[in-house]
Amino acid sequence: MKSFRADYVFPVYADPIKNGIITVDDTGKIASITDQHSHPPDVPVEQLSGVICPGFINAHCHVELSHLKGKIQPRSGLVNFIMDVQKFRNIDKGEITDAALKADNEMYENGIVAVGDISNTNNSIGIKQASKLYYHTFVETFSFLPTKAEESFNKALELLKEFKPMPCSITPHAPYSVSKELFKLIRDHSASGQNLISMHNQECEDENKFYRYKQGRFLDMYDAFGIDIQYFKPMARNSVQSVLPLLTNKQEILMVHNTCTNLKDIYFIKRFDRKVTWCFCPNANLYIETRLPKIELFIGQGYNITLGTDSLASNNQLCILSEMRTIQHKMPEISTARLIEWATLNGARFLGLDDEKGTLEPGKTPGLNLITGLDGLKITPETKVKRLL
Repeated sequence: MKSFRADYVFPVYADPIKNGIITVDDTGKIASITDQHSHPPDVPVEQLSGVICPGFINAHCHVELSHLKGKIQPRSGLVNFIMDVQKFRNIDKGEITDAALKADNEMYENGIVAVGDISNTNNSIGIKQASKLYYHTFVETFSFLPTKAEESFNKALELLKEFKPMPCSITPHAPYSVSKELFKLIRDHSASGQNLISMHNQECEDENKFYRYKQGRFLDMYDAFGIDIQYFKPMARNSVQSVLPLLTNKQEILMVHNTCTNLKDIYFIKRFDRKVTWCFCPNANLYIETRLPKIELFIGQGYNITLGTDSLASNNQLCILSEMRTIQHKMPEISTARLIEWATLNGARFLGLDDEKGTLEPGKTPGLNLITGLDGLKITPETKVKRLL
């Protein structure tokens, strides 16, 4: 048994415990959580300064793009980012796997215990099999051409088989890269069993502009990729409103980024029977579009909110604490307690891990993080995370 005492222990499911003491066994399973007055006096306790919380859940990542760190021009907009990723992503497989392995280790050191990871290839399979982290792999499929829908979906099915029996599912990439026909194939597949969805949503205004008016930079992208979109008719509504009816009502759906999602979009989603969770990756949004989502619009709407890092192609590090720091710096009214909930319990709920991770409760093995360098309970530039277990 090990016991740790900190200035505060954040169970997440309950109020923080001042001078709390948490005891775990040698497997990392929590035996007890007490205050300083209830802990047996003869049991030794390691004294720590800071806050103890559960291990972090990275709800959105692209480990297989880790070799692109520093290679993609920042602040150039989503369309240029997509084109650059396609230009640089296919290199020596050894370099790809080496970078992905380093990224996996980086996440472990940064107190992450579980990852919702996007994959378009089998490059990360061996890393995930050997990792100390829990991975759910979202096998991403995309084709904006209706005639290519079945071919694209069948390729995703074949890749899904390679990732099994590890947790995995098929997911659409984004509204602007998935045809109505491909969305329907994914929806039918989702009706037959467990198939979590993780879709990029409204990362830039051009995405909404394309769906509303068939205008904007996406036209340049389709032209550059040789994709004929004459068939596409503008919907006179934002992208998420246009594709939501095509999404499954049988599965949990993670909407990722939401940089340009507005209140009308949120209210529109509320009228539909869809199991939506929101995921914010603020550092990637700043890297690509130099703007953040209006996160305050999502609070109090009754939705689960989670955090992700996106990839090293769009971020300088894979660190959930860094994402929390960015949000609180820009929106100081959002408390550290709320951010910890987004970074732990809410991600565990989406991935279906909340019976063992996401909160500090006896019997669970959530991992333990120590957060130091807080100003009171506010995150500062000096705030760091250390993995205890």
